[in-house]
Amino acid sequence: MSLYERLGETAGIRTAVDDFYRRVVGDDQLAHYFTGVDLGRLRTHQAALLVQVAGGPVQYSGRDLDVAHQGLQITPEAFDRVVGHLVATLTDLGVAEADIAAVGEALTAHRDEIVATEPVS
Repeated sequence: MSLYERLGETAGIRTAVDDFYRRVVGDDQLAHYFTGVDLGRLRTHQAALLVQVAGGPVQYSGRDLDVAHQGLQITPEAFDRVVGHLVATLTDLGVAEADIAAVGEALTAHRDEIVATEPVS
């Protein structure tokens, strides 16, 4: 069984993405990153990215991650908080630790595209 199947395929991934964004937007230290963002569109892109990362049939067609996050000044600490929310979401949904680690590893591989390289002023 593939990681995609173990995550509940597209429906399971969408459920996880919805819960994940409730947590992230509800986090006072992260909410400002989402001001003015179309969360419905963002959820759709995030679900597609996770489906692809998990080996599912959808190919992510959103902007490159570095372009999408450019100018947001995402700190390493903010990135780690977001990953923490993803881990908590997947844990609460009963996803196995090895599968959580696989998703985290795949997404963390893109850390340098998301975290700001210039100092926050």
